[in-house]
Amino acid sequence: MQLRYAFRLDPTPGQRSALARAFGCARVVYNDAIAARERARAAGEAFPTAAVLSRTLVTEAKRTRERHWLGEVSAVVLQQSLRDAESAYRHFFASLKGARKGARVGAPRFKSRKDERQAVRFTANARWKINETGRLLLPKIGEVKVRWSRTLPAIPSSVTVIKDAAGRYFASFVIDTDPEQDRTRFREPDPDSTLGIDLGLTLPQTPSGGTPIAVLSDGTKIDSPRFLRRAEKKLKKAQRELSRKQKGSKNREKARLKVGRAHAKVADARREFHHRLSTRLICESQAVAVEDLAVKALARTRLGKSDAGWSAFVAMLEYKAARYGRTFVTIGRFEPTSQVCSACGIKDGPKPLHVREWTCPACGTVHDRDHNAAKNIKAAGLAVTACGARARPEHVPAPRGEAGSHGIRSGARAA
Repeated sequence: MQLRYAFRLDPTPGQRSALARAFGCARVVYNDAIAARERARAAGEAFPTAAVLSRTLVTEAKRTRERHWLGEVSAVVLQQSLRDAESAYRHFFASLKGARKGARVGAPRFKSRKDERQAVRFTANARWKINETGRLLLPKIGEVKVRWSRTLPAIPSSVTVIKDAAGRYFASFVIDTDPEQDRTRFREPDPDSTLGIDLGLTLPQTPSGGTPIAVLSDGTKIDSPRFLRRAEKKLKKAQRELSRKQKGSKNREKARLKVGRAHAKVADARREFHHRLSTRLICESQAVAVEDLAVKALARTRLGKSDAGWSAFVAMLEYKAARYGRTFVTIGRFEPTSQVCSACGIKDGPKPLHVREWTCPACGTVHDRDHNAAKNIKAAGLAVTACGARARPEHVPAPRGEAGSHGIRSGARAA
């Protein structure tokens, strides 16, 4: 399995300028590729191939007066930008034909220099390396200091340098993990240990004052730290200050970075919480069953402001289950988990959301709504695995924020 390990970078002012040139050149080549294909489409001609685009937009463009500055960055960065444009069109056409799963993908668009997130990718052909002192040596950029929070488990195949909306720099390494080593990382749990997870929406507050993000089939309620709600006052103030700054001014750019840092702090805390929780659940269970939620549809309701992050949490459960040899099952969203009695199996019909407890009319069992749903999800997951249906994903792409440091300063450790 491929995973991404992201680590914080501390480039010098000169290296920041070099990275800015790399970001700009990669963006220009990407936009030139989009423009060339759009011209061919308007003229009714065949799309130029990747080899033609590479020759005209990179090799020949470096010799012209208008694009001579493309030679100031690594050629691998420019070639990878062309690959990104090719991949964008491939996904677009696959989405049009219905061959691509998920939501419809729009046509590739031009990138703006004002985009909050910039990235360039270096493959093995770029001859980047991690030297003995733990610094990342990038071609035509130099040795960049890395905040190592752990040792890389294997030799990376590529590295992507990312600048986020908060002005922070990250190095994202793609690692091919060893399946046998992953399976021995945690002790094997009880083979019969199956866990059902009900992701709550409008749950009442627990006695501790928190709002549960999930209820487990064993009765455990996991409180949501409510990161966004706690930082809402600071976010409102930063956004209000940004709206009052003159567009195009340096003060507006400073205010924008302040807003970006505030949001990044919330996102990092939520991601850390999801990683810790998902790892614990996968470590303790042999099989995990969750209910498929229409998160995109929920975002259009009054629940859209919720900062629980169910989609990211479920995605972490899925790829960690595949990595550590566990079973992951998704139950359909139309399964009546809240209507069926987990004790006798009778269906009592739909209930309003304000009904948190109900008594089964057949057996008289008093149910907590969410605990009962979690037990039904567990039973449905056991039924799926017993029938021999595929429960594990065939391929899990490298997640964006798998592991690494987000502002944690520690000693340099070479991979």
